[in-house]
Amino acid sequence: MTFAELNISKPLRNAIDDLGFTEPTPIQAETFAIIRSGKNIVGIAQTGTGKTLAFLLPVLQDLKFSKQQAPRVLILVPTRELVLQVVEQAELLTKYANTRILGVYGGTNINTQKNLVTEGCDVLVATPGRLYDLALAGSLKLNKVKQFIIDEVDVMLDLGFIFQLTNIFELVPERRQNIMFSATMTEEVDALISDFFYDPVRVAIAVSGTPLDNISQICYELPNFYTKGNLIIELLAEIEVFKKVLIFTSSKKNADRLFDYLSEIYEPEMGIIHSNKSQNYRIRTIRQFDEGAIRILLTTDVMARGLDLEQISHVINVDVPTYPENYMHRIGRTGRAEKEGDAILLYTKKEIPAKEAIEELMNYKIPVGELPDHLEKATQLTPDERKKPGDHKHHNRNDGKDLVGPAFHEKSAKNSKVNLGGKYRRELAKKYKKRKTRGDKIQNNKKKKRK
Repeated sequence: MTFAELNISKPLRNAIDDLGFTEPTPIQAETFAIIRSGKNIVGIAQTGTGKTLAFLLPVLQDLKFSKQQAPRVLILVPTRELVLQVVEQAELLTKYANTRILGVYGGTNINTQKNLVTEGCDVLVATPGRLYDLALAGSLKLNKVKQFIIDEVDVMLDLGFIFQLTNIFELVPERRQNIMFSATMTEEVDALISDFFYDPVRVAIAVSGTPLDNISQICYELPNFYTKGNLIIELLAEIEVFKKVLIFTSSKKNADRLFDYLSEIYEPEMGIIHSNKSQNYRIRTIRQFDEGAIRILLTTDVMARGLDLEQISHVINVDVPTYPENYMHRIGRTGRAEKEGDAILLYTKKEIPAKEAIEELMNYKIPVGELPDHLEKATQLTPDERKKPGDHKHHNRNDGKDLVGPAFHEKSAKNSKVNLGGKYRRELAKKYKKRKTRGDKIQNNKKKKRK
């Protein structure tokens, strides 16, 4: 099937031609007619299969010109980067149409976004938190929404957006079309569908654990984190092979550690992004990586979903993700648009169970690679690796506190004296054997008067 066979409008077809697209992906071809019919739909497809275009094409096809200020199409995505990407793709598709696209997300001035929302838009792309804040502030009205699209819903639930999601469902009109896309179908996602979707059509193109055929996988067992860093240094030296590399870690601390470790050699051609970086810094770094200004990008799972970065040759997993599905989303950043890619998994003995869970999900045994003979084994360990078995201290607490001296010490001569209560108190005790109260004084005075 080609895009011409989908009976797409001329302005939209011209925009698709400009983008160089000729054939729809399976998820795009399967869902196009269903979305246009107005039925509720749940689409399950792996990352990198074109889910964004799958919901944008049919929605924009039937979106007529209107002067109303309230949005008619609401698109929810989990991250700021995804908002920017969906807005960019929607603007490219509406190049020859008069359609107002607006994106709102956290980490920026909400007052500026209040003004933009007030000016009006046809399609609103938002993160759940910022959308809910704008609605509560009264700046955004959702009573005209005809199509409610949720992309990467499983990520939203993982990030704890269930409260905002359920409340947003209450703010949009009851008569609407619900469109949901995800890479995984979890119990939480299924419960959300049961609560808010009426008789949805389910379209599953690929099971979330199915490895992409065009991605070559390999793994290496290493003793510790910094030995993993030494292997990465060796791999990145092959510039002609590792042309554009995305490196994943499971935490911001490990991303920063690895960046510092690699900086001595690769700093001019390397960038890093995670949630502690400012929005402008993240946008600039992603653009530099996408345009080829830097060759290596370190990140956390904030980048594992949705971002359509071009020509990534390799994805390196510095550690094994806790959730097996996240591995699929990580490696899905390469091998996109039916191009070939490579995925490398680095693991320690402690991470073997998590690696086996990934292999069980994929029903595929990742081949083990042979380590270079001259690879240096690092003696430096991370704080987590230095912990002894049975050490249950909270990992965020400062280890330096353990070095503080004992809580009790010898008192100074001045403070070693015993408080006896003062001379007046001692004299009364001798005379009356116990402390004299107000009642005692009254009784004594009465006895004196009688005498």
